[in-house]
Order: sequence, then C-alpha cells, then structure tokens
Amino acid sequence: MDDASFAFLEELLTTPSPSGFEREIQDVVRKFAGEFADVVETDWHGNVVAGVNTEATPRIMLAGHCDQIALMVKHIDDNGYLWVGQIGGWDVQMLIGQDMVVWTKNGPINGVIARKAIHLLTPEERKKVPEVKDLWIDIGAKDGNEARELVQPGDPATLKLGVRRLLNGLACAPGMDNRVGVWVVMNALKQAAAENPKAAVFAVSTVQEEVGLRGVKTSAFSLDPQIGIAVDVTHATDCPTIDVKEHGIINIGNGPAVFRGPNVNPVVFERLSSISEEHEIPIQRNGLQRPASNDGNAMQVNRGGVATGLVTIPNRYMHSPVEVISLDDLENAAKLIAKFCVSVDENSDFTP
Repeated sequence: MDDASFAFLEELLTTPSPSGFEREIQDVVRKFAGEFADVVETDWHGNVVAGVNTEATPRIMLAGHCDQIALMVKHIDDNGYLWVGQIGGWDVQMLIGQDMVVWTKNGPINGVIARKAIHLLTPEERKKVPEVKDLWIDIGAKDGNEARELVQPGDPATLKLGVRRLLNGLACAPGMDNRVGVWVVMNALKQAAAENPKAAVFAVSTVQEEVGLRGVKTSAFSLDPQIGIAVDVTHATDCPTIDVKEHGIINIGNGPAVFRGPNVNPVVFERLSSISEEHEIPIQRNGLQRPASNDGNAMQVNRGGVATGLVTIPNRYMHSPVEVISLDDLENAAKLIAKFCVSVDENSDFTP
C-alpha cells in the first residue's frame, strides 16, 4: 500500500465514529471522494454517498459501514466517575485496563477504564466476568461538579484511537471493523471511475451498522440499486483456539474472503470468482449458511430485492482494541470490486 493510500486509512482509523455519532468521519470520506466522484452527498441519516456515471443503468451500490462500537455516558456520580452503557457488542473483558477518550461538545477528554487492583479482589471477584454496568471511566475529575462541567450524559466514548504497522504488511487498530470497508468501497469507486464504467456505481459510507444495519436500509432505499456488494470484516481463522471445521479456513494476507450462500446472489459470486481468476486477484472462497450480520443482510432484501455479494476482509480479534488486518487484502478487495463494477453493463443479467 502506497503512502497516500495508507494516509487515508490512517485518517479513517484515527477519527472517532461511534454508532450515531459519525459526523466527523464523514468529513474525511467526503474529502477523499470529492477528488474523483461525480456526486458526493450526505443524507439526513448521515450516510455519505459518492457516485460516478450516476444516470446509467443498472445501479450498483457498494456499502461499507463507518461506525464503530463504543460506550455512552449514562451517569456522572458525585466523585466524578462516568458510568456507561454499550453501543454495539462488547466483550467486556476487552475493556478493562483500556485508555479511553470521551468525545464531548468541547473536545476529547482522556480517561481510563479499570477496576480495583488484583491485590484487593476477593477470590470470588477474580473468577467473575464483570458487566458493562460494573465499569466506570475515570477522567481524573476531582468531583462530580468538575466532571459535569466537561461531560454530559449521552456523550460517546471510544477506545484510544490509533493504528500500528506489524510485520508482513499487517496493521492493527481499534475500529478496523469497519473503517477498512469504507476504505475498500471508496477506493474501488475511484478505480472504477478511472475505467469509465458503463453502470452507475455508488459507494456508500453507511452509518449505524453496529446497532441494527440502520444506515444501509435508508441509503439502499434511496439509491434503489439492482446490484450491491457489502464490504465488512470477517473472522480470520489463522490464530489459536478457532475451529476451522466450523468456520472454514480464512487466512490473513491470502486475499479477501468472498462468500456464497443464501445472502449472496449466485451470479454475483460466480462473476467475482471469474474476475479474480482473470486478473489474478487472490480471494478466499467460503460459505455462509444464513443471512450475514452485516450490511449485506438488509441490502439483499431492499425493495424488490438486490443481487448481492459479500466481499470481506479477514480480521483477527474482532471487536477488540487490537483488530489485525492485512493491507494487501484491502488493496485486493478494492481491485476485485472495481473490476466487477467495470464488467457490468445494461445487458448484464443476475437472475439466479
């Protein structure tokens, strides 16, 4: 991945985007897409839609959700501690001991989540997995009055943001799920635009996926696409304790995972497979026996139905502070989707 491409990814990964609070990251997306897209718009829900050749048919929608799991301040006690609820699905054990940032109207405030030291835990407490309601954020306030001057109930909090490179072209960060999907769909649109696609192609940075696939529902309804590809992360199975007999073999760095199953139009899957072979783009084929837990789920059943594909990025340690992906997988996913979009014209038939 070249420096400019990594800089866009880094900007995505260091901009806060809790579900329901995606405004800042949408500015990043609009700036990037404005350099090549014919149209860049933001709807009242917060979805950013970038399009090229927008009057053509058929209409292709590429969806990557920009929101991340987070916490929300629910109560500020008289000692200045912040008590929180969760936005999206957390493994609470991942939160203990983490650096946090509370995003207030006057700017970010640093904090930490911890619990009493192991020396003070009873044997029973050491065995117990806490719930979110048992955790608090400490921002260093001297009392509740000082904390309430800075923080309001409803303010979101995220893990401390940042990205680090690892060996062999890997990188880790909180929020890879699904900032990488936004990166892929926007770069796929950029590459497709350079090849003058015959179809209309729209890349959408969707909101609120982590709390119910909400942004893709409204954006797909408005765009009314006939063809759609959802880009999200999927579980890499090349690390200890994961049963490949249950989840299949999905290795980081071996290309995006392309799924087939009831959530996928078989003609879309076959075309993605043939394009990968024609252009020597590595992919990993896998099966999903039920509707996906991502934007592809809602996209497929929009209006009269959308011919849907799932292109996913292998991700270790999903919904954690250290999600790990391969930069090569991102580039190959964008190239695959761009070539797919360019291959579609008004005579393309995706009838199963």
